[in-house]
Amino acid sequence: MKSHLFFGLAGLFSLSLSAVFGAEETVPPNDFIHQLDNAYVQVYEKVAPAVVIVEAQKIKIIDGNDESTGPDSFFKDPDDENTPPLHRPQPAVLSEGSGFIVRSNGYILTNHHVIEGSDKIEVRLKEGRHFPAKIVGIDDKTDIAVLKIEADHLPVAPLADIDSVRVGQQCFAIGSPYEQDYSFSAGHVSGKGRITRNTTEPRLMIEDYIQTDTFINPGNSGGPLFDIDGRVIGMNTLINGMSRNLAFAIPANLLRQIGDQLIANGKVIRPWLGIRIESLGENASLSEHIRGVEKGAVVVAIEPGTPAYNSDLRPADVITTMDGVSLETAHDLQKEVLKKKIGQTVELSVWRNGQIQKVSIITGELPGNSSPAFQEKIAPKSGSSTDDFYGLQLQNSTPDPLKSSAGVLVVKVAPGSPAAEADLQIGDVITEIDEKPVPNVDTVQKLWTNHHGKNGILLFIERKGQKTYTVIQPDKNH
Repeated sequence: MKSHLFFGLAGLFSLSLSAVFGAEETVPPNDFIHQLDNAYVQVYEKVAPAVVIVEAQKIKIIDGNDESTGPDSFFKDPDDENTPPLHRPQPAVLSEGSGFIVRSNGYILTNHHVIEGSDKIEVRLKEGRHFPAKIVGIDDKTDIAVLKIEADHLPVAPLADIDSVRVGQQCFAIGSPYEQDYSFSAGHVSGKGRITRNTTEPRLMIEDYIQTDTFINPGNSGGPLFDIDGRVIGMNTLINGMSRNLAFAIPANLLRQIGDQLIANGKVIRPWLGIRIESLGENASLSEHIRGVEKGAVVVAIEPGTPAYNSDLRPADVITTMDGVSLETAHDLQKEVLKKKIGQTVELSVWRNGQIQKVSIITGELPGNSSPAFQEKIAPKSGSSTDDFYGLQLQNSTPDPLKSSAGVLVVKVAPGSPAAEADLQIGDVITEIDEKPVPNVDTVQKLWTNHHGKNGILLFIERKGQKTYTVIQPDKNH
């Protein structure tokens, strides 16, 4: 049996070599290799006319030793040493990226980072025509932008349904890597639902990337990632280092959703709860305080004046479900929130104090700008104060001056102390310690003295109007 299998494989290998080297007497013209070759050529010829080259021009201005960008410039006399260093114009910097046409009347999808900060944008079609382009709308949270050129009856790249895309299937890219226009590369879908950034950053990023080993390089940004049928499954957006075959594309369903809103309204309207989150598995310090739950989205902070701020949700809550849908990570919660409508009531299951509780929140509209920072400097006042709390100096506080809950005010943090390592800051108001209210410094002293655990001390705080928490690890220095 093994010998028959060996000779069978050897014969197949011999046939493949004959196909590669073109032995006409043994290989029919419609063999698999030629069919695959023709399929690649045909899919390129189908999609390439809908791909565009995006040239974003940025005028560089040098003022003394500083560089900036802008359309206006002035000369200085190079022979006059007494003339102050005015603006000196430099040649325009051209940033070349890619894009693709999604509507025949000139609407084009590309990356926001391809055109960001541009003074002038021009689009070039494969058949050679050039058009000035205007920005219809941008969405920096997904890195998607829509451009418009004045042209009709243009070829269109259709968007696929991402749910039908399978890991392992073939995919292709067309773009302008290193100014090599309309370069074609082939690879596979390596993964779906990828995340590359920290979702707890103030600048919220909406991520659900397709991962691919298709060769993607600078200049491919904004170009299409498509399947063997010529349907766009994603927009090439990120690479993880050079020549690593590790690239990421925004999925087609998100492109369709964001693109349609930008074309219709010039902006994207999203629901939100007003919380910063992270996956429970990413938070070792909090996990020490939690028993009975292993997965979920931890509420890191609750922003002031938001839907969550006016609800019963608390920092350090672990959200395990939304409207009955199980959540394992912060990314799961983010995706579920984005499915909701503004003004819709959602029910959360949260793990708190060893048991599940229900919290209802009415979603709001995600604002364009974050809340202004609280900039008032806090100076020590008369009254009870101490600096014996792991590097903290505290004093009694009332909710009126800071517009926050009753608690104790942090007026000093010793550098290198456990409190500093826990990121406590001057101006923080500590409202609870180990989930017990602390209306004054005396209460803090009692709780601190009676704390004998090795899992650190859980503090609920209000910072610049934001509700959050931190964990002090006293064993590190005490």
